[in-house]
Amino acid sequence: RWRADKVESLHRSLCFLWINLEVIGYKMATNVHWHEGEITREDRSTLLGQKGATIWFTGLSGSGKSTVSVEFEKMLVVSGRLCYRLDGDNIRFGLNKNLGFTPEDRVENIRRIGEVAKLMGDVGVITATAFISPYKADRDLCRKLHEEAKIPFVEVFVNCPLSVAEERDPKGLYKKARAGLIKNFTGIDDPYEAPENAEVEIDTSKNSVEECAKIIIAYLEDKDIIPKETTKAKTN
Repeated sequence: RWRADKVESLHRSLCFLWINLEVIGYKMATNVHWHEGEITREDRSTLLGQKGATIWFTGLSGSGKSTVSVEFEKMLVVSGRLCYRLDGDNIRFGLNKNLGFTPEDRVENIRRIGEVAKLMGDVGVITATAFISPYKADRDLCRKLHEEAKIPFVEVFVNCPLSVAEERDPKGLYKKARAGLIKNFTGIDDPYEAPENAEVEIDTSKNSVEECAKIIIAYLEDKDIIPKETTKAKTN
């Protein structure tokens, strides 16, 4: 079980991280050098009893990314794993509130999330990112960031047919896009480049939310990102 003081300390550290990321600008910093600390990633992993990883949910609006990521986060936390969810809408209330939906802003949106997820992975957190992230090049950049940092990056393609996503239309966005009220809307007048080699592919038009979350967890267990016995023991 987690000690309350450890959880509180980690929470304060993550809050500090978010506050500092809020002030990120567009200019490239110069004359800066990485300052290595005395606490290693292995030290943090031992403290938390887990390794950090990023689970990158990608798919059309209305495909079920956020819904499945919520269930996935809940299942992991119940099983004793520290998991945090970064949601496409939620992130635009703070860190990315100055970005729109032009191709350039979409690129910057995903770049920032990739960097945040990488930092949280270094902390030891399993991060579930739920973003349309329509462009393959942007997702590949995030993957490269993680590979260079030796942090697991698991791409989850939420493969839901456009017709199903549009029928769901939980926020009424497809209707507005069809009426011309929203421009640059993925799947309507802006492309979605589907992953070709995602680690995990789920179809929310055929599987339930719980089934989809379990498919992802099974993959993480198979790749030893999370221990099999712990998850099964606490979720049964």
